[in-house]
Amino acid sequence: MALCSFSPLLLLVALLIFGLVALLLLTVPTEDVQDSPGFAYGIVLDAGSSHTALYIYRWPSDKHNGTGVVTQHSECHVQGGGISSYTGERGGAGRSLETCLDQAVKDIPKDRHHLTPVYLGATAGMRLLNLSSPQQSARILQDVEEKMQSYPFSYRGAAVLSGQEEGAYGWVTVNYLLENFIKFGFVGRWFKSSRPTVGALDLGGASTQITFATREEEVEDKVDMVKLRLYGQEFSLYTHSFLCYGRDQVLMRLLAHLIKSQDYSDSVDHPCYPAGHSRVLTFSSVFTSPCTTQYQPSSLSRHSSVTVKGSGRYELCEANVSQIFSFDNCPFSQCSFDRVFQPNVRGSFMAFSAFFYTHSFLQRITGKPVKTLSQLEEAAKTVCTMSFHQMLLLAPGESRPRLQDYCASSVFMNVLMSRGYGFDDASFPHISFQKKAADTSVGWALGYMLSLSNLLPAESAGVRKALTLGSWTALVSLCCLLLAAALLIILLRACDGKMKKKKKEKKEKKEKEN
Repeated sequence: MALCSFSPLLLLVALLIFGLVALLLLTVPTEDVQDSPGFAYGIVLDAGSSHTALYIYRWPSDKHNGTGVVTQHSECHVQGGGISSYTGERGGAGRSLETCLDQAVKDIPKDRHHLTPVYLGATAGMRLLNLSSPQQSARILQDVEEKMQSYPFSYRGAAVLSGQEEGAYGWVTVNYLLENFIKFGFVGRWFKSSRPTVGALDLGGASTQITFATREEEVEDKVDMVKLRLYGQEFSLYTHSFLCYGRDQVLMRLLAHLIKSQDYSDSVDHPCYPAGHSRVLTFSSVFTSPCTTQYQPSSLSRHSSVTVKGSGRYELCEANVSQIFSFDNCPFSQCSFDRVFQPNVRGSFMAFSAFFYTHSFLQRITGKPVKTLSQLEEAAKTVCTMSFHQMLLLAPGESRPRLQDYCASSVFMNVLMSRGYGFDDASFPHISFQKKAADTSVGWALGYMLSLSNLLPAESAGVRKALTLGSWTALVSLCCLLLAAALLIILLRACDGKMKKKKKEKKEKKEKEN
């Protein structure tokens, strides 16, 4: 009954006061609060000489220092050869991309499709095709463009990258993954890293690239100098791409050189093939590449065949591989090979692509670490003296068609690293051979996306007006008090009704008794 005896007038006064205070709080100045901008997505198709891979990247839409903080979202590898292998097959290059583009449609949120840029970058395979048949190269690019434009993404172009671009973007990828540009701190903020950058060594199917930071005045041939701006920093790079020095083209050039040096006979000794191993080839399969035209016979039929027999002789293999390079007639103070200027290598490097696969194979098949040039040479000797059967036993999971080539690949890598790039037993241990870093494939595609994100407009985060935390706390408290007061009034009214009813019943009962 104490509750029922409480005056409703006091509650109404309290409600009036609370309401006035709430109105006053609403006049408190507000502050701007930014909504999270979400993620932006980008697609890069890496159209290499031997195959094509599609990579999906994403980054916060508000970006950092003008460059998106990009991470790999997913990847898809296209079945079959590179797009340059579809010469003469109208629409074939475009159709080969369908499975991976369909996967991209599923991997990227639907509401981001029209905002997601998609690029295709073709490398040395298409550079070679452009040399031998510009019309075929243009037709293939047109095929892939039409296919990419049929998808709901924002098509931004299909282009053949220069060797210099490929090298520079590979360098960006390596240093980004190693957090040499920016680093995420324990306080939850990105800050500029103080680490030195590392060089990048890329070995593809048709070309190889070397890229590292250096002072501009040290580069005598300015053609090999590139300047980049990333995360608010300027970088000067030396970079050079050697066309026809990729793994597949080197193997083909070596074979063409051996055939020519043995007078185009129908049986040729191959000192880099395992002893007892042989294969039959046609001249057309060896001499169609622009990289082998200098060895091409003038009178023999392109359909003539040759039997290639392995002999497994390391010294002779090294001598023939070395003849592919030209270490003479340097027009600068110093050169790597083929009359190309190169400063002395310095600092650490990351080697990837075919460098990684060759190095990994050598360690697996010899059971020894390959951390110095001396160990690399010894590992190459070991592989070159093995029979094909021994290789199968020691590397059962390796692709059989590639086993015959590991001796030549190992010797080539040794000559390239030591006599070509100028690494020695002091600098070679500073090379890290990697396939992935931070769950991201190492290659030029991520660097391409990072650089292109400078050109993509940053989305404006949604801005809304909001009260300060203190004001919100006061308003919530008042609302709770108002609700409590309202409930109290309802209870009081209910009690008052009950009391009136009881009084009425008593009055009626009293009247009946009288």
